[in-house]
Amino acid sequence: MNITIFCSMMDVGEPYTSAAQEFATLVAKGGHTLVWGGTNRGTMKIIADAAVGADGRIVGITVEPIKQNARPKADEMIVAKTWPERRALLLERGDAIVVLPGGIGTLDEATEVLEYKKQDMHAKPIVFLNSGGFYEGFKLQLERMEKEGFLTKALADFLYFADTPEDAMRYIEAHGS
Repeated sequence: MNITIFCSMMDVGEPYTSAAQEFATLVAKGGHTLVWGGTNRGTMKIIADAAVGADGRIVGITVEPIKQNARPKADEMIVAKTWPERRALLLERGDAIVVLPGGIGTLDEATEVLEYKKQDMHAKPIVFLNSGGFYEGFKLQLERMEKEGFLTKALADFLYFADTPEDAMRYIEAHGS
């Protein structure tokens, strides 16, 4: 299975780095391919390093404006012309989507794939790895949206919040293609 991971290209600390590393290792050891934003910085570098260190396959999808930050020696590196093209390729190449803690770019990618799922444009599992409770505020907002009638489906039909890398992998393996 190809597992697309949205995460940060920023250098961040614990508990985010260890959870990211652990999850990417599980991806590789499970025989899955890690598909990510292609950057060789921050959390993106950590997950690529971990997958390669566990003899995994990595597919990067970067974009023209930041291609100078692309990881050398990925199994495959795709350079999209635009950010929307990159997001479309990341979704297309993944059989499941995992969202690690990240910034505005990560949130932008995550909400786009959630909207596509709402519109029945894909049925891929989406998992937020809630390391250190990072996504608790987002989870509360989504629960409020559901409670007050802003979602067309039950929240559980859109995504899953995992507290550990193992929990995320169990969910993906149970619900992925």
